[in-house]
Amino acid sequence: MSANHALAAEVVRLATERQQTLGTAESLTAGLIAATVAEVSGASAVLMGGVVSYDPRVKREVLGVAQAVIDGPGVVSEPCARQMAEGARVLLKTDIAVSATGVAGPMGGTQDAPVGTVYIGLADARGTMAIRYQFEGDRQAVRAQTVAAALTLVLDSLKA
Repeated sequence: MSANHALAAEVVRLATERQQTLGTAESLTAGLIAATVAEVSGASAVLMGGVVSYDPRVKREVLGVAQAVIDGPGVVSEPCARQMAEGARVLLKTDIAVSATGVAGPMGGTQDAPVGTVYIGLADARGTMAIRYQFEGDRQAVRAQTVAAALTLVLDSLKA
């Protein structure tokens, strides 16, 4: 069992126990967070769905990310991750929503957001937050580390 599968199994177990539902809003992971949770037997009791919002238009039109955020700090930013999580929580009507936006590489990095820069957002009944991460490795390694960090944030929310 991979480390991410073990994290997902714990998310499903705790969310089921606490009768909490989960949704995702994913950019660079393109559904990998939701897919990792869905690999766990019993996930259908807690995973309501997810939005793959690779394009800024989807972030804006589906998740409600403000155009000012897209034009200002950009899609790889703390405000974007926060608004993605909030939008997913409302759209999917879940207790918890987690979001991920960033640069998986190998291209696309900037001076302010080099390859490996990822923002993960989480929205729950207590509010919304986002954390910036700087992951190392190739595209797949950055995506796998993003899934691990996102599932860890969900676990923290469930344990709070």
